[in-house]
Amino acid sequence: MPVQFSLVIFAVIAAVVLFQLYNVLGKKVGRQPQEDAKTPALPTAPAGPDAPVKIPALDAATLAAAASLRARDPAFDPVKFIEGARQAYETIVRGYASGDRAALKPLLTPAVLDSFETGIAARETRGETEQVEFLQTPRADLELASAEGDRAVAKVRFLAEIRSKILLPEAEATPGAPASEPRIEERRTAEHWTFERTLGAADPNWVLARVEPATA
Repeated sequence: MPVQFSLVIFAVIAAVVLFQLYNVLGKKVGRQPQEDAKTPALPTAPAGPDAPVKIPALDAATLAAAASLRARDPAFDPVKFIEGARQAYETIVRGYASGDRAALKPLLTPAVLDSFETGIAARETRGETEQVEFLQTPRADLELASAEGDRAVAKVRFLAEIRSKILLPEAEATPGAPASEPRIEERRTAEHWTFERTLGAADPNWVLARVEPATA
């Protein structure tokens, strides 16, 4: 074989080997430092002004319950309202149990506040204090949302499992006598809470206007 022809063959073989090495070594293998610095992104719809916005699906009953109010107030968002109502429910239940009048006042109508105040005062007269704990997240179902004149009215059914610790007043006893043991009660509650707010008012907050028993 001529020497020049052999050199050409070797050059071709070397080129092929170098190309294969580049394919292997030239690629990134494993996690690179710049990749570690990035925060993993959750899969989302493409960004942009025309990208569709995903909202949680609403069941037919909730959509039907909200239809009347949305006709008067298109900005009414049933999803946000239900979550806000659930938070208000927990705050009000805890506030009533602890006698926290400051926490209750902005969340209740004057009539409901008076009723709660009567219950709190009676408990204080007996010398009792109460602590409550939700055994699980309360369930909230929107049953009605409508406009009555200039008022928006929404009725929510709450189902909850609550544990109450009632601290009894210390009995007058001789020094060294054991303190009264707290009374522990667990109960399931089903109630209709009706919230109200004034349509078009600067204050968008809802207040509790009525509490009624409900079926579980």
